Amino acid sequence: MEKPLVVGVDGSEQSLRAVDWAADEADRHGLPLRLVYASLWEHYEAGTYAYGPATASDRRLADAILAAADERAQSRKPGVKTTAAVLPQEPTGALLNESDRASMIVVGSRGRGDIKGMLLGSVGLGVAAWARCPVIVVRGDRTAVDSKHERILLGAGNPEGSFPTVDFAFREAEARGSLLDVVRAWREPAPGMRVLTSADDFEAAPDRRATAELDAALRDAGKAHPDVQVRSAAVEGRTHKVLVDRSQAADLLVVGARRNTGLGLQLGRTCHAALHHAACPVAVVPHAR
Repeated sequence: MEKPLVVGVDGSEQSLRAVDWAADEADRHGLPLRLVYASLWEHYEAGTYAYGPATASDRRLADAILAAADERAQSRKPGVKTTAAVLPQEPTGALLNESDRASMIVVGSRGRGDIKGMLLGSVGLGVAAWARCPVIVVRGDRTAVDSKHERILLGAGNPEGSFPTVDFAFREAEARGSLLDVVRAWREPAPGMRVLTSADDFEAAPDRRATAELDAALRDAGKAHPDVQVRSAAVEGRTHKVLVDRSQAADLLVVGARRNTGLGLQLGRTCHAALHHAACPVAVVPHAR
């Protein structure tokens, strides 16, 4: 049985945009769509409901939110099979439990403070950090959410354990018929910190090492998905800055997160920057254990 694509809904406009993205994705991959509402959600994220004030009882409100989300999904992609569930749990924990039997978890990005739409809420951040499956945080403008750029952006890190992340990006590009743009960032040592004295040193130069690691990271997934058009580049600069800048022309930014036994995923600077500031939806994919 195929694992469903799970989307967390809370009645906010951001979560309904996540429903739009999730419906497209479920249709694209032939997956069932599971709509989840955690009944304690409004106590953790002070959302403004997209279709009116919350005046009904908690249960009636939950049913109304799920009905609106289901109607939205069916209107966008009538062929997608949907199910819905009200879970009387704290929202982050509810979605993490769902991640054990989901193909991916989709959540909306929440604005905080004065910069609406720029910063990620606590639910999205917690789920991205701890989920056992890929997590997509839907952010960016309508062009990106509706996948109009026809371009997937992959931030390629250390090849070790990164195959699930790379394969996820290839599968997304293949399903969409999109270009896969792969970037491996590198930094030049400070002046005077390193002197090349031999052929071995020359091969270990940052740009050459980054190119070699990029080739190694793409090798297996490239063989498995030969029809995907790939454009790869080793680029000098800070990884998080390079990816955020390039996300402005992408439909999805894919980044990997390493597992730390007993502590879930380590969300480093690159993941945090992508989740908070990317101009398109972001997929955080756990590395292989």
